[in-house]
Amino acid sequence: MAVLLGSYTIPVLGVSIVIAALTYITYKLLSSYLHQWFEMKPIPEVEGTYPIIGNALMFKNNAGDFFNQIQELTREFSDRPLFKVWIGPVPFVVLYHSETVEPILTNPVHMEKSYSYTFLHPWLGTGLLTSTGTKWRQRRKMLTPTFHFSILTDFLEVMNEQAEVLLGKLEKQAGKGSFNCFSHITLCALDIICETAMGKNIYAQSNSDSEYVQCVYKMSDIVSRRQRKPWLWSDFVYNYFGEGQEHDKTLKILHSFTYKVINEKAENMSYTESDSDSDQGVKKRRAFLDMLLKTEDEDGNKMSHQDIQEEVDTFMFRGHDTTAASMNWALHLLGSHPEVQRKVQQELQEVFGTSDRPITMEDLKKLKYLECVIKETLRLFPSVPFFARTIREDCHIKGFKVPVGANVVIITYALHRDPRYFPDPEEFRPERFLPENSVGRPPYAYVPFSAGLRNCIGQRFAVMEEKVILASILRNFNVEACQTREELRPVGELILRPEKGIWIKLEKRTPQTSPN
Repeated sequence: MAVLLGSYTIPVLGVSIVIAALTYITYKLLSSYLHQWFEMKPIPEVEGTYPIIGNALMFKNNAGDFFNQIQELTREFSDRPLFKVWIGPVPFVVLYHSETVEPILTNPVHMEKSYSYTFLHPWLGTGLLTSTGTKWRQRRKMLTPTFHFSILTDFLEVMNEQAEVLLGKLEKQAGKGSFNCFSHITLCALDIICETAMGKNIYAQSNSDSEYVQCVYKMSDIVSRRQRKPWLWSDFVYNYFGEGQEHDKTLKILHSFTYKVINEKAENMSYTESDSDSDQGVKKRRAFLDMLLKTEDEDGNKMSHQDIQEEVDTFMFRGHDTTAASMNWALHLLGSHPEVQRKVQQELQEVFGTSDRPITMEDLKKLKYLECVIKETLRLFPSVPFFARTIREDCHIKGFKVPVGANVVIITYALHRDPRYFPDPEEFRPERFLPENSVGRPPYAYVPFSAGLRNCIGQRFAVMEEKVILASILRNFNVEACQTREELRPVGELILRPEKGIWIKLEKRTPQTSPN
């Protein structure tokens, strides 16, 4: 009996330990959940909130329907400073007024991205977009010089070249009725970011079926779908019952591509080579990757290839679809407002005359009204329609306590429609952003590139690219929109995009053609 008893002692003890551990974990999770539930009870909430599952069941699976729900909720609570939703057991406080957004974005304590960003970690690691704390500060400091004005000037050549490729494609569509320009613009932006970030031309505009191009789009969709479904947040559940296998297959292709490019660059780079003109008088074209391979921290340590891959993948993800979306929205708005298009083309006429020369940095500085058009486009259709932070210490917003551990979601789309600062907010009025019309507007009423410490490091690059591409198109074509605003149906995923693309008509302009 003693032997038999001994043989059962170990498994019984093991089961007891597992049960005890699960009980403890459940207790800790439940107590944390209940603590947040009672702490946040005074904050206005959406109807239909249930214990544990929260509001998860009320949200639609379709991305367009989901974004419509978010818009409706911000309108419903427009007279209140904030409200909360529960996605499963995770609370999100929703902000959409400048006075509630500012204390979050200006406080360095709350610079950590929310839980939903962890689903980007397999792809982007903890690079500039997803890292926090010391790593983020060190990485930001190291990367900031790579966006210096002189370096951006080098990238202008790439933008002009890819704009020429785009014009060739658009010319085939001119005078032939309506077409969806969304993919044309997006592939151009993808070619630009590939060459400026990695120094490699993937010829996306001429080879849109390439495996890498398709996987960039696919991964964004996969991550967005998972973020909206809390029952798939567990890696175990996602791998066995969700899109785990498709996710890993897509990820392998993306990482293999950038890994190969980084290693080829590192092998071919001569660290003693000067960046000055060569003997032949031809200046070597720089890419972010070249600079990252040379970048050192304060102690003289270079970034590892893994560190560099995080940033290159981040540039690829955030550096093309945001600008592409903005340019597409701008074309729709310009095509819907011929009087605004005429003003832009008049400005282009003043700067370029009848010349078809490439655009220079001096030209870009003169395109003031076009910049207002871009800013107003980003007000109406911000490329990132919402972003989120984790609260890292108890704080009070307009008298409501938001406890540590809660998530805050800033709805840029609603923030930019505050009638106090943007009268008739649905109207497209680029003049809002003329200097004399911007006086007195709170800085946190308009945050298309976020704001505060974690503002977008690439915003000058983005505006520069949008100016080059839009100016190139409008120097050569008149644009007519073929959709009403209601037909666009914005889809708010990782990026704000139209559900069925942007349909336009183009008319070829000649030097003698007056704008429209």
